Amino acid sequence: MDASPLVARLAAVRERIARAAGAAGRDPGQVRLLLATKTQPVDLVLAALDADDAARAGDARLSPVLVGENRVQELVAKGPALAGRAPLHLIGPLQSNKVNAALRWATCVESVASLDLAQRLAARATALDVHVQVNVSGEPTKHGVAPGEAVALVREVAALPGLRVTGLMTVGANSPDPEVVRAGYRELRRLRDAVADLGVRELSMGMSGDLELAVAEGATVVRVGSAVFGPRA
Repeated sequence: MDASPLVARLAAVRERIARAAGAAGRDPGQVRLLLATKTQPVDLVLAALDADDAARAGDARLSPVLVGENRVQELVAKGPALAGRAPLHLIGPLQSNKVNAALRWATCVESVASLDLAQRLAARATALDVHVQVNVSGEPTKHGVAPGEAVALVREVAALPGLRVTGLMTVGANSPDPEVVRAGYRELRRLRDAVADLGVRELSMGMSGDLELAVAEGATVVRVGSAVFGPRA
């Protein structure tokens, strides 16, 4: 497999993050890159991790990438090859009957949007990082708790044993207006600041098409798929 296009795309995304952070007066090291690997074959994901290792060997300022899977089935299938290479995050909705399978591989579940799911995770986990997912746009097609209910949910989840609420996650508004998208990210940051007393620090927001807007509003993790791996087949 010729990995050069992948290496070039990964470098380009790193550069986009650096430029966006610089424009916002932020340290690029404050923003981690999560590789969204939905439908990507494991050999391609491993090639991306190899490229990341090589890039970081030449630049100690770069943080290691994270890997995010949308579906538990893919997390389970790829887990044996990826475990130990990068932290594995579940970034898609989690059904209660798949909690055990997810916990076998996930180091962080970013899609907690109900107390019921959090309780099911807490009953099986001992030290699991979770993010509360918030639907900042209010779009019915998007997963997540309503912004007005987010702070209360974070506090309830944080009180459960076995879980650490380390951040908030959202999917940006589906809008051609960048100010609409940016306003949603600003709202997530406001919600994060409202629960900072609990140690909630991470803002997982922004994807291939709008990562600059997310970084400008304080994203600490951007979830990028197609900009690194190319269009899905």
